[in-house]
Amino acid sequence: MKKIKLLVSIVVITFLTSCATKAKFPVSTTVPAAEILVKKKTDNNKNITLEINAKNLASADRLSPPGNNYSVWIVTKDYGLKNVGQIQVKNGKKATFKTVTPFEFSEVFITVENQGDLSYPTGQEISRTKI
Repeated sequence: MKKIKLLVSIVVITFLTSCATKAKFPVSTTVPAAEILVKKKTDNNKNITLEINAKNLASADRLSPPGNNYSVWIVTKDYGLKNVGQIQVKNGKKATFKTVTPFEFSEVFITVENQGDLSYPTGQEISRTKI
């Protein structure tokens, strides 16, 4: 009986984690110590959850040139670039970002910006990945 429960648990966990697409951002020349991972998952309402986890990401004001925030951008299939939010770095060891969007997208990138409510990127690009 225990073996059956264990087997069912493994199958359920595998199924749940297989529904998400994951990618690793390439090493950035601006913040080379940063390890940034992204996960994309479609929910029951056909919205897309985007989650970014970063380790060792320096605060935006410590970069050269400095900025006020890290903005997260997606490249949508039908609507061009969309600013989906900002990564708040409170602790350089770990920073997380999570949002939900109705737009289907194929790329995610991060820039250092002085404003958070921009319609298009103006700052330095930190890293980009296809997902």
